[in-house]
Amino acid sequence: MMTIRETYLGAAETAVGLLSDPAVAAAWREPSALADFTVGGLAAHLAFQIFCLPTVLETSGDEEPIGLLDHYARAAWVDAGLDDEPNVALRRRGEELAAEGAERTAAHAGELVARFRDVLADEPPDRLAYMPWNGWSLSLDDFLVTRTMELTVHCDDLAVSVGVPTPPASPEATDVVAVLLARLAVRRHGLTPVLRALSRAERAPDTIAAF
Repeated sequence: MMTIRETYLGAAETAVGLLSDPAVAAAWREPSALADFTVGGLAAHLAFQIFCLPTVLETSGDEEPIGLLDHYARAAWVDAGLDDEPNVALRRRGEELAAEGAERTAAHAGELVARFRDVLADEPPDRLAYMPWNGWSLSLDDFLVTRTMELTVHCDDLAVSVGVPTPPASPEATDVVAVLLARLAVRRHGLTPVLRALSRAERAPDTIAAF
């Protein structure tokens, strides 16, 4: 069975392939499918899910790790509006990173994926990932669950933005992302709306979006 570390690296390789698509470079300064994000800013935000890995491995915090759902309960962007500071800050960081340009962004992401293939395999099972931008830690494996979801979701966003097919997720990434988003949807809406959306079309609510 593939580990979450291998699953994350596979999702990251998929993202690098998309970041390297000429359609992304051609539309770098154009609006993306996400409001107030250029294609370049969105691509850089996608790449950040790879760029952030050295930081969480090289930085340490004193707190005990929190659980995966607790992470989303604490994260300010989850319940923030489009124009609220947490989401504005995410877009700002993406646009700042996009200044590197399409070619360098894709190359840097590819270099990191190659470098961390051995590094992640050697990390102990109880390794923590401290996120200085949040101020708390997850287990490394839980952190990689969150990044696998981000990579998969934003690959779709970027592909739609530049008019190319969304790259298929691996079966392992599909399972990781589907389970996480389902849990977050239940957290937001309760089980009954999610149950109806997935099993009873005649009673399905308008949305069970996780965010």
